[in-house]
Amino acid sequence: MPELCPRVVVCIAPGSEEMEAINTISILKRAQFEVIVASAAEDGALIVEGSRGIKLVADTALITIADEQFDAVVLPGGIAGAEHFRDSPLVVEFVKQHHYDGKLIAAICATPAIMFAANDMFPKALMTCHPAFHDQIPAPQLRPKRVVYDKHARLLTSQGPGTAQEFALDLVTQLTNKATTAAIAESMVVWPNMHYDVMPER
Repeated sequence: MPELCPRVVVCIAPGSEEMEAINTISILKRAQFEVIVASAAEDGALIVEGSRGIKLVADTALITIADEQFDAVVLPGGIAGAEHFRDSPLVVEFVKQHHYDGKLIAAICATPAIMFAANDMFPKALMTCHPAFHDQIPAPQLRPKRVVYDKHARLLTSQGPGTAQEFALDLVTQLTNKATTAAIAESMVVWPNMHYDVMPER
C-alpha cells in the first residue's frame, strides 16, 4: 500500500452513471486513498439521482472544496451527468486548474466526448469514450480501447460501466504502482483476462 495516500476527488452530478462512480470509489478506498465524493449539483444537494435512478451520496458540495488541490479528479459518465459537468463553470474550471497543475484527470463513458471538446479541453490528448460517442472525438485523438492513458496529458479515459473496474485499477497504478494494483485486484478476485498487471506505469 502507498506510504503517502493520494487524495482523489470523485465528482458526481444528477444523471451520473452509478457503476462508474461506485466501482471507482470502492477500488480507490481499497487502495487506502483519501477519497472525497463531491456533488456538482447546482442546488448543492449531497444526494443525487444517478442515470438508473439509484441515489448517490456525496461527502460535500464541490464548491466547498473548489480551492483545494487533489492528486486526481475523477469524472464518471452517464449522459445527463456528463452534460451537467460540461455546463458547469465550476466543474470545468476545477478540472482545468488541476490539469494545469499537472494532476491526473480521469473520465469515463460519455464524459470525454461530451465535456472536453465543448470546453476546449485536451485538444491533442489521446482518449477513448463509450462507443456510441466515438464520432464526437476527433479521429487523430480517438483510441477505441477499453482504457487509454495519455501520459503527456496525464489523462485517463475509459469506455463505460463494463470497463469501470479496469479504469479504477489503472487509476491506482498511475497514482502508485503495479504492485499496489495487483494486491487490490487479487483481493477482489478480478477476471483473469482483465490484464491489470500489464497496465502502463505512470
